[in-house]
Amino acid sequence: MSSSEKPAVIKPSLTEAQAVELVERLYGLKVSSVQPMPGYDDQNFHILVSENQVTRDHSQSYTLKVMNAGESEDADLIEAQTRAMMFLSAKGFPSPTPIPTIDGKIMSLETIDCGVQSKAHMVRLLTYLPGLPLSEMPIGPQILHKVGQTLARMNEEFQHPLRKSLQRPDFLWKLSNIHLLNKYLYAVGEGRDRQIIEQIIQQFQEEIIPNLCKFRQSLNHGDFSHTNILVQPVHPSANHSNPTELQQDLDISGLLDFSGMNYGYYVFDVAISIMYLMLGSNDPIGAGRHVLSGFESVIPLLPEEQDAIFLLVLCRFCQSLVMGRYNALLYPENAEYLLSTGRAGWKCLHQLWSLGKEAVGKIWFEAGKFQST
Repeated sequence: MSSSEKPAVIKPSLTEAQAVELVERLYGLKVSSVQPMPGYDDQNFHILVSENQVTRDHSQSYTLKVMNAGESEDADLIEAQTRAMMFLSAKGFPSPTPIPTIDGKIMSLETIDCGVQSKAHMVRLLTYLPGLPLSEMPIGPQILHKVGQTLARMNEEFQHPLRKSLQRPDFLWKLSNIHLLNKYLYAVGEGRDRQIIEQIIQQFQEEIIPNLCKFRQSLNHGDFSHTNILVQPVHPSANHSNPTELQQDLDISGLLDFSGMNYGYYVFDVAISIMYLMLGSNDPIGAGRHVLSGFESVIPLLPEEQDAIFLLVLCRFCQSLVMGRYNALLYPENAEYLLSTGRAGWKCLHQLWSLGKEAVGKIWFEAGKFQST
């Protein structure tokens, strides 16, 4: 694809007034406050309500999620993702759950005028979870270990008639589809960055694809990142001005954004999580050791899976960095959010690439297990 072949913009661009109208019409809620929230391909709003005019039995804070027009065409996929969230919530994980519409639906397809033309967007109102994104907190060994444990424990078998929709063979963000990046590489330009990415894609084709049959399959969250994990102090009296105390006392209070969910492999989700958690850590390379020790305390990786981790982390960096630059060209008004990963991401990618697999593997797997303090 050349830079002149821009696909139609599919991200919704509702006004706050349109968000209020949707909530009041679909859910019978009286909105007292609406606040835009960050989003990559979808549009999100934090909704406060004065009361539930129908049943008056819900909490007062919600997240309105308006899906992009492309994925809104696949109702089965969005329902499967929503049912998976409900499944995890029932198992005790802090994942959002949908608020039913007045007529009892967990989602609603709405034709919305976003200024250029009207498009159909899937709308859900989700429970609002407490806490702050891990990206806004000190990321120390203790919380990284908890993240790894939580990710492993989430891998329970999800059963639902629509689960086949989560296979997503052509999903751009599926780690096994890194070759699909080739048509977006123009966004990176020419030079060293592009050369590294092309080499990583080639290594994936040569080293990972032939060995996929040796990896254990699982349902992947697909974006278990520092922006999608909410945390809060275990003890409300924790000293928020003391970074060391905060690192030791954080607990996971929310797991967000299941739009990247797909069937893949255990090791894929671990690699994706390591990549994003490197970005907010004071010790980016060392962060992988603590995530892995947490994960392996629940599900030990096979030798073949351990051997693949380094390259898979590089692959996710490629996906995030290339698509961040590409989407920033499409949505310049959202460029600051879209390029947020890139600020530290390119530095981490170059650091990993320079150190190499053997040196990083010694840090991740041979430097000793997590020690609580």
